Amino acid sequence: MAELIHTSRIRLEKIKGSIRHAYVENFEEPIRFGVHGGIKHFYGIEPEEEMPATLDHMIAAVGG
Repeated sequence: MAELIHTSRIRLEKIKGSIRHAYVENFEEPIRFGVHGGIKHFYGIEPEEEMPATLDHMIAAVGG
């Protein structure tokens, strides 16, 4: 069995509407999530502020 290298400890907080913050252990500033472009059209919403969606962060992490 492989050795455990790291456990991510993250707290999620819903702010308003589609806006969410993810607090990652040992980092003071949150990661901000929201919706934009085709995602907002799919859900039929118009956010006050467009922000990267969770999917954007996942794709960036895989590509990174």
